[in-house]
Amino acid sequence: MTSTVAPDLSTMGETIVVLEADSGKVLSSIKVSNKASPSGEAPVELLFVPGANPPVAYATNMFGGTMWALTWDDAKQDFDAVQAYDFADIGAGVPLEIYFNKAVDRLYVTTANPGMFHIFGLGDDLTKPKLLKTLPAAGGAHHVVMNKDETMAWVQNSLINLPGMSDGSITVIDLVKGEVVGSIDTLKDAGFNPNMIVMLPEWHHPMGH
Repeated sequence: MTSTVAPDLSTMGETIVVLEADSGKVLSSIKVSNKASPSGEAPVELLFVPGANPPVAYATNMFGGTMWALTWDDAKQDFDAVQAYDFADIGAGVPLEIYFNKAVDRLYVTTANPGMFHIFGLGDDLTKPKLLKTLPAAGGAHHVVMNKDETMAWVQNSLINLPGMSDGSITVIDLVKGEVVGSIDTLKDAGFNPNMIVMLPEWHHPMGH
């Protein structure tokens, strides 16, 4: 599990805590930062790569602006952690959500400030995802849904009303063309700021979740 922030944002964590599922026992606490402690990285999202052997999980550092890869080492019964990507290299910040396609050769990540949708390619070395394309979304780019045939994606743009990260729109992306094709502003124009987006069962794609 991730140690993100205190409720009042006064302190930020920097670790991934590994628990034994059946007992709740803490097995380890893994620092996901190359900076001196306290680094204030605020790891927020953690997701395992579907079917990876050995198991690999990605973690996004909300305030650190980085993504880390944690690979399971069966011999020592713990994870090895390395920085997989630094979003500062492309002027992006506040990385949040992580998703995969069904073939698990694409990794999708949102960054909230500025709002962006990033497409990574995955190869044999999962600790080195390759950025293929970055598309503009809107301030607060957060959760994403995709249709079942993986041709379209919709990005919900809002992060708990934070300044500059609460646009309220939904960015529409054509994944085949690799471009933004529209914006759904219905809720935004009505003065609402949606914080979640979920497809109904008929269209639901798990995206690795």
